[in-house]
Order: sequence, then C-alpha cells, then structure tokens
Amino acid sequence: MNNVPVDLVVVGAGPAGMAAACQARAQGLTVVVLDEQPALGGQIYRRIESAPEAIQHILGADYVAGRALAREFKASGAIHITGAVVWNVAASGEINYIANGHNEDIVGKYVVLASGAMERPFPIKGWTLPGVMGAGAGQIMLKGAGALPTEPVVLAGCGPLLYLLAWQYLRAGVAIKALVDTTPQSAYVRALREAAGALKGWRDLAKGMKLLASIKRHGVKVYSGATDLAIVGDHAAQGIQFKHRGQRTSVASSLVLLHQGVVPNAQLSLSTGAAHYWSPEQLCWLPHTDEHGRLGDTVIYVAGDSRGIVGAKASAVQGRLAALAIGAQLGSLQGLGHQLAGLAQQLENATSIRKFLDVLYRPQEENRIPADDNVLVCRCEEVTAGQIRSYVALGCHGPNQTKAFGRCGMGPCQGRFCGLTVTEIIAKTRNVDPNEVGHYRVRAPIKPILLGELTH
Repeated sequence: MNNVPVDLVVVGAGPAGMAAACQARAQGLTVVVLDEQPALGGQIYRRIESAPEAIQHILGADYVAGRALAREFKASGAIHITGAVVWNVAASGEINYIANGHNEDIVGKYVVLASGAMERPFPIKGWTLPGVMGAGAGQIMLKGAGALPTEPVVLAGCGPLLYLLAWQYLRAGVAIKALVDTTPQSAYVRALREAAGALKGWRDLAKGMKLLASIKRHGVKVYSGATDLAIVGDHAAQGIQFKHRGQRTSVASSLVLLHQGVVPNAQLSLSTGAAHYWSPEQLCWLPHTDEHGRLGDTVIYVAGDSRGIVGAKASAVQGRLAALAIGAQLGSLQGLGHQLAGLAQQLENATSIRKFLDVLYRPQEENRIPADDNVLVCRCEEVTAGQIRSYVALGCHGPNQTKAFGRCGMGPCQGRFCGLTVTEIIAKTRNVDPNEVGHYRVRAPIKPILLGELTH
C-alpha cells in the first residue's frame, strides 16, 4: 500500500466525479480518480470525448453538453486511472481496486463516492427471457458502440429515460412498434401538488413536453395507463401483454425494453457500514449524509445519483459542493461561504423539478412487487417471489436471512439487482416498513474479482 495519502480519491468519472475532481484541483488538492470505464463520462456521458458526430446528433444537446465538463477535467491535472474496479472502501479512506489485472491500494485523506445510478428492477412475468432488456442498457449500447435495434422494438414502463430513448431511437431511424406507458392518470393529478417546483424548472419541463410531442408526431402508438404487464414467449421474447382501458392487449416484438426509473448504485456506501434509510419518495436506500454529502463521521462523501437520484446537472453541483467542503477541512479557503451559497442555489434550481418527477413517475407496486409467485426475483440463484414469501412464513424477517433460506442474493451480483425487490416483498408480506426489514449486508469484495488478481 502507498502509505502517503492523496488529498482526495474520487470513485467514478461521471458528472459528479469529474466536477468534484475539477473543484478540488482548483483548490490545489492532489486528486486521483478511479473509474471502472475505459474513458471519461460515466454512464450518462459515456464516450463523450470520442463519440462520432452522428451519435452525438442522435443523443442530443444534453449529452453533448458533457464535453465541456470533460475538457475541464482533462485540463485539471487530476490523475485518472481507468479500468479500475474498486472492490473495497474503508471508512478511514483506504481503497482497494483491481487495474490491469493487479491489486492496488490507495489512501485518501478524503474520498468522494460518485458511482452513479443503476436501473431499477422490473420483475414481471418473462422479464428474464432473451430479448428483454432494460432501456438503460439499450441506451448504453447506443452510446458505447452505436448499436441500434434492427427490428421494431417495444418500450414499456415509465420515466424520463424511457421517453428519451424513444426519441433518440426515432432520430436514429429505429422503428418503435409501441410505447407501453405504465403511468396512471391519477399520478398526473398527484403531481400537480408539486407544480410550483416543476414550474421553477420550466426549461426541463418544456423540454420533456417537446420530447413527448415529438414521439407522438412520429406516429408511435402509445398505450397510456397500462397495467398487468407480462412478456410473451416460452424460450425468448415474442411480445408483451397488458391491460389498456380495461381490455387485454398484446403487441408482438422480439425485443422489449423495460424501464421504471433508476436508483442509486449504493453498494460502496452500504459496504462502509454507514447508516442508510429507505426513501418513501424514491423507493430505494439512500445514505445518511450532511448537506455537503459527508457520510456520517467518516472521511467519505457521496455525490450525484449515488446519493439520491438528481440528474446530471445536479450531480455535478453536488460534486463541487463536496470538494469545497473537503477543501475547507484541509485548509482555509477565502470566499468559501460565497462559493457554497452560490452552489447551493444552483443545486436548488437543478433539483426544483425532482419532487414532481418522483410523484409523476413513481413505479407502480405491481411492477415492483410481483404478485405472481413464479416470477424470478433473484436471477443469479433463480429464487422466485413465491419462495421469498414462503421464507417469511417460516420466520425470515429480512434480506440477509433469505441467504440462509434459499441463497437469495448470493450470486455474482451480490444482491445488487434483486435487493430492492427482496426488501419490498418481505416488507409487504410482513406488513411493516422497509426500514424495519433492512437491506442486504454488503461486504468486500463489492464486485467479483479473481483470486489471481489479488496476488498480483
């Protein structure tokens, strides 16, 4: 281990990570950024420095805007280590990671976790069949390799990313057979209570309305308020069935992209043992932090979507806020109060629409907690919703006990994908709050690594 700590180690090179590194370097701090990807950008700005103009045009102005942050980062002087798989983060600032097949260690006086978000599970009948993917995965393939569906596709679910991908696919010439929207009419009524915040973010609201109008102008068939979704097919997806206006409807397709929002990729913060809580608004686990993102009394800060879903602009602001707070801990900063106040105002502006979006696109319970006992929940170990409910009947009170009852959460993903679903199934079966049920105990190694890598 390198026993000489750097001022700041940042995990992740998306908007929050790049912004934190830039701000820290502007304060004269030594900065090392560890990123699992081969290039800057994270998921939202994937391949931002090298994407062909045709891909940039398809992805739109919000994607291209990430180039400015990438240029600032490249000029900052921060050390950027790519292909770094972080498998352990200690509350004291020690980090273990694998890079180029070798086990490496680094110590930061402070650490910023900026590991971003992941797609929320969508456990419905047939969701594990070949031909069924997450819409986020489809977008990653578009950003990373320019890969596009060659046959008409069905998009199903809710949330801004689903509609954004539909718009991007249409710009790329992809045929969309249907958009199956699970947002109920009642959600629009409830969202009106947050209209004041939405109007503050009127630019984002107007952008979203323009996007939806564009999808309809292209003649895409939109089934609004769809319920009771199920993928059709025995060995591969052949289409999707659902209820629309009380009628059972089906759309044939060999590719169905599901999406119902994103959730924090909180594995690293959970692994520190610091306190997390179940958010009833975002329906996921969020870390307990102070206003600048500090995780409990540790030297670790959390910024961006890994702290709570806020979007790219707000993630970058949170990264800068965390870096400013860390700079203050390491030495006096002139004008710190003015800078913090300015960033706090930027953050308020960037998140003013968030409550509106959380209410409007709240994932429906039937798409989070499968009523069908035969629906797979833990894909790694092939554990069904019915089996998890049977564990509860036998005395299982939380996710960690499901490991003993039936290996749930013990596969390669270590509960990363099934964890939220398992918590909600148990909570509903027990008729208690998810906070009482708890979450999987996350331990190192956070991601699968080879024994041979640990010895090099």
